[in-house]
Amino acid sequence: MNILIISSNRNQFPMPVIPVGACMIAETAQNAGHNVRLLDLMFEGDPLNTVQEELKRFKPDVVGFSIRNIDNNDMQYPSFYIKELLPLIDAVKRKTPANIILGGAAVSVMPEALLRYTGATLAVTGDGETVFIKLLERLSEGRSPKDLPGVSWIEEDIFKSNAQPLSTNNCHCWSPDFYRWINVKAYRERLTTVPLQTKLGCHFKCIYCTYRKIEGNQYRLSNPEEAVTTIISLASRGYRHIEFVDNVFNSPYDHALSICELLAQVKHGASLQSLELNPLFIDDTLITAMERAGFSGMGITVESASDSVLDGLGKGFTAEHVYKAAEVIKRHKIPCVWIFMMGGPNETRETVAETLQFAENYIRPHDVAFFGLGIRIYPGTELESLARQQGVLSLTPENMLEPVFYISPTIEYSRMQKQVKVSMNKHMNFINTDSIGFPILLPIHRFGYKLGLRPPLWKHTRSIRRSLRFLGMDV
Repeated sequence: MNILIISSNRNQFPMPVIPVGACMIAETAQNAGHNVRLLDLMFEGDPLNTVQEELKRFKPDVVGFSIRNIDNNDMQYPSFYIKELLPLIDAVKRKTPANIILGGAAVSVMPEALLRYTGATLAVTGDGETVFIKLLERLSEGRSPKDLPGVSWIEEDIFKSNAQPLSTNNCHCWSPDFYRWINVKAYRERLTTVPLQTKLGCHFKCIYCTYRKIEGNQYRLSNPEEAVTTIISLASRGYRHIEFVDNVFNSPYDHALSICELLAQVKHGASLQSLELNPLFIDDTLITAMERAGFSGMGITVESASDSVLDGLGKGFTAEHVYKAAEVIKRHKIPCVWIFMMGGPNETRETVAETLQFAENYIRPHDVAFFGLGIRIYPGTELESLARQQGVLSLTPENMLEPVFYISPTIEYSRMQKQVKVSMNKHMNFINTDSIGFPILLPIHRFGYKLGLRPPLWKHTRSIRRSLRFLGMDV
């Protein structure tokens, strides 16, 4: 069959993300014998016209929309990406009889709401590389896919979904031929890294998170040797800036350590980073292994440095672990970005001050602290239940597709915002959601690339903020 995959993500802040999932699905479908085209809308000035022209040329039997995010997770300046899908889907409906299939991380989070909102035929809610190919097989043979595990749909206004049994098999760490599917040069010029995933699943129980819903709560690990082979292959093809995008890179600890130790034994030539480290599993042995493996940047997702907030978020670690991680980082050279999420359960003026005091006193001046304010509430999470109990949320789950956020009733948003802003004004290595959405970032990416800057751009936060302040910009 003729298969058109449309990668709908157009968000370029803080930098564009390569649509690795869409590329994998396209390549897997092509290997299964289908005629496949991937339309990446990231850099298209007129997405609707681009889609309409592609429909004229290609005549697809199936159109798959890959949806990465529902919104931008920014409470102050929310952007609802899904509304941009409607004219694209309407164009497909008008111009072709093709089945419209939704897939991607966003779909696994809210399949019913997305199916109702878009009017698509089906949604893939299981592992895409497996389920989508089986779905295409059914459609090509004229059989219904509605008994297929991992598929959801709306029938007579009733949402129906076939659960996919959670696989106990290990996952494969591989990377598609990006040059075949996307404009690699355009991504490189914007300091984008190549995503690589070495595991699926998460056993942590953070009350706001959807990873367990998307990937399951049991780890499915790749073979460390396979991960290293893939990195060597990517680097040999010119992809020298690689980012591990596992939901938590250093858990299980032994898996991450094995990958790093194997990488240290070979001359792969890549610059590596991961922005998803858990402070519970940070020690000198791992960070030393990461240095030897070729890491040029890392991020630690701590959310808070207050025990009461960490407990309320269900993080599974304490402020003591956060402080110990900071002591370890000080003994090493890898640049680090610390990621905080303010406003969670039990947040108060005092707990905000605790976290800011940690950031001011324990984060190295050349490292970065990012402060997000407010937490996106997703249906089916513990945070949703808590928000309803506290009277913070009254919307039905069906009406939560457009972004809705949680702020603890024990803190005023404006007060918290002011506390963070005061700290940012004193520390040029501190940023918030305003900073990463600043329009001038886009030309900075391209200009920086021409000057020889390479990922991660956040390493240059102090210099960039100081320069823009000098030019009169409030960043």
